[in-house]
Amino acid sequence: MQPTYKMAEKQKALFIRSGGGTEGEQEMEEEVGETPVPNIMETAFYFEQAGVGLSSDESFRIFLAMKQLVEQQPIHTCRFWGKILGIKRSYLVAEVEFREGEEEAEEEEVEEMTEGGEVMEAHGEEEGEEDEEKAVDIVPKPVWKPPPVIPKEESRSGANKYLYFVCNEPGLPWTRLPHVTPAQIVNARKIKKFFTGYLDTPVVSYPPFPGNEANYLRAQIARISAATQVSPLGFYQFNEEEGDEEEEGGAGRDSYEENPDFEGIPVLELVDSMANWVHHTQHILPQGRCTWVNPLQKTEEEEDLGEEEEKADEGPEEVEQEVGPPLLTPLSEDAEIMHLAPWTTRLSCSLCPQYSVAVVRSNLWPGAYAYASGKKFENIYIGWGHKYSPESFNPALPAPIQQEYPSGPEIVEMSDPTVEEEQALKAAQEQALGATEEEEEGEEEEEGEETDD
Repeated sequence: MQPTYKMAEKQKALFIRSGGGTEGEQEMEEEVGETPVPNIMETAFYFEQAGVGLSSDESFRIFLAMKQLVEQQPIHTCRFWGKILGIKRSYLVAEVEFREGEEEAEEEEVEEMTEGGEVMEAHGEEEGEEDEEKAVDIVPKPVWKPPPVIPKEESRSGANKYLYFVCNEPGLPWTRLPHVTPAQIVNARKIKKFFTGYLDTPVVSYPPFPGNEANYLRAQIARISAATQVSPLGFYQFNEEEGDEEEEGGAGRDSYEENPDFEGIPVLELVDSMANWVHHTQHILPQGRCTWVNPLQKTEEEEDLGEEEEKADEGPEEVEQEVGPPLLTPLSEDAEIMHLAPWTTRLSCSLCPQYSVAVVRSNLWPGAYAYASGKKFENIYIGWGHKYSPESFNPALPAPIQQEYPSGPEIVEMSDPTVEEEQALKAAQEQALGATEEEEEGEEEEEGEETDD
C-alpha cells in the first residue's frame, strides 16, 4: 500500500478535465452522448441495496479510472468485472472489448516476440545436439513422449472472448492481462494460491504452473466468469439464422444477442425459481477450452512429413469428445456441492418486496453476486479468487517415477557361468589356438618351399 498523500496525488489527475472553454464544452457534449464507460454508480446503488459491493467513494474513483482507461485504449465496450483481494495489494478488474481490427495488431507483436524466443530455443537445442555427438558416451533417448499441446482459443472466442485490464488502485496505470491457455486453466484447477498484488510474482506450486501471477490471475478470471456470469431468462436470445447454421454443422452455439422484446421478470419469480436465471458465458471443458479440439488430430504439414515414422508410433486415434452445458442453460441444472445448493437467492428487502431487487449469490465461488430489477441486471465478484471446496485442500501427489530409458543388454548384468560352461569355453579356446598354430606352420612351410625354388 502506498502512503495516503502519494496516492491522493496520483488520484488527483482523475478529477482534472483536460482543456477549457469552448473545447471543454465540446468534450462534455461528446461525453453526454454514447460512451463505453458503464454507469458504475448506478450499479453500486443496486448492489448496496443487496448488501454487497464497494463504498460510494471507491466506486466513484473506479468510475473515473475506467473513464481514463477508455480514453487510453480503443475500447468498444467496458464493464467493471470486480475486485480480487490480495495479501499485499488487490486487483481492480475491467472487462473490455476492443473495436474491430484494433486487437489484431497487438496480438501480432506478441506472436513475433514468442517466435523469436522459439528460434533461440531451437538454436540452443542444435548446439546441445552437436555436443552430444562429440561425447563418447551416447545417452539413450527416453521412451516417454509429452502429451500433445492443446492450442489456445483465438481472440474474441471462448475463454479469450474479452480482454481484461487490472490496476491496484484507481489512478495507477492499467495493465493488460495476456490471453489464457488451456494448460494454465487445467493447472489452476489443481492449485490454490493467494494473490500478492504483483503481476510478475512467480507462482511456486505443484504441479508447476506455466506462468506468473498475471497468468494465474487471468486463468482464475476465466474460471469465475464461466461459472458465475448469469442473467435473467429471456434477456438474451440466440440469433435464429446463426442457430440454424450451427445446428446443421453440429457445433454448439457460442454467440447471442439482446432480446428487444424482454419486459423483465417479477422479482418474486426471480427469487422463487432458479430456472429464471441462465448462464450467458460458455462453460470451460476439462480440456481447458470452451470448444473441444481433438489433441491427436494432425495438421496437413505433420501428415506430409514423416508418414512412415508416424505409422510406426500410431496410438489410439479416437478420443472421447468432451461436451459441456450449452449457452443460456438455467441455473436450476447446476450440480449440487455435497448436498449444498450452488446458488442462493433472496430479496434485498423483505419488508417492501415491491421496491426490492432480486439478488443471487454463488456458493461455488464465494464473492460472486448478481442482481436483477426490471430490465436491468449486473454481475460482480469481490473475493480472494478461490473456489469453494467442502474438503480441505490437499496438494497433488507426485506422479509415479518413470523409467529413464528402456532396459537392454548393455545395462543388464550378466550371470556367472557354471563350471561346465567354463570347461567347455577353455576347451574351445585351446582348440582354436591349436588350429591357428597349425595354420601358421603350414604358411611357413609354403614360404620356405617358394624360396628354395
